[in-house]
Amino acid sequence: MNYAEIKNCDIANGPGVRISLFVSGCTHHCPGCFNEVAWDFGYGKPFTEDTIQEILDMLKPGYIRGLTLLGGEPFEPQNQGAVVELLRRVKEQYPGKTIWAFSGYLFDRDILSGKLGDWEITREYLSYLDVLVDGPFVEAKKNLSLRFRGSENQRIIDVPASLASGTVVLWEDWQGDRKGMI
Repeated sequence: MNYAEIKNCDIANGPGVRISLFVSGCTHHCPGCFNEVAWDFGYGKPFTEDTIQEILDMLKPGYIRGLTLLGGEPFEPQNQGAVVELLRRVKEQYPGKTIWAFSGYLFDRDILSGKLGDWEITREYLSYLDVLVDGPFVEAKKNLSLRFRGSENQRIIDVPASLASGTVVLWEDWQGDRKGMI
């Protein structure tokens, strides 16, 4: 896998101060995408053990609330293995940090269907997520007043609650993000 960028101290892609990893490669090609350059799976730099260590080091400060995955498309089958290895290491080292992901795939229709590559890898991936912002960016539904999403069709999903209940449970801002932080 390649990655387009790592943002340290990102405050736009989830609550609090976060580290954001923008993976390379996306097959959605949404018109109006803010990150078209990351559609190419070969764009950017190779994602290596050194990259994982860099992200783990960036996550160390107490004021860093968690990690956010964006793209490109972090749920593309070609990207999932490397992402899962990162998430496994993040949860081992920082179990109190939250993990958010943004995907153009729909949680209930695409991701849970098992059609995005190896289901065991996808299932492990989901087990590490606190929140998923799902759905493609739709330029006709663009709304700059939305928090943590670009278009009105996108949902902010509480992944653990959704997996436990078997139905999509939306993340509620007032609940914080399960870590006792508001």
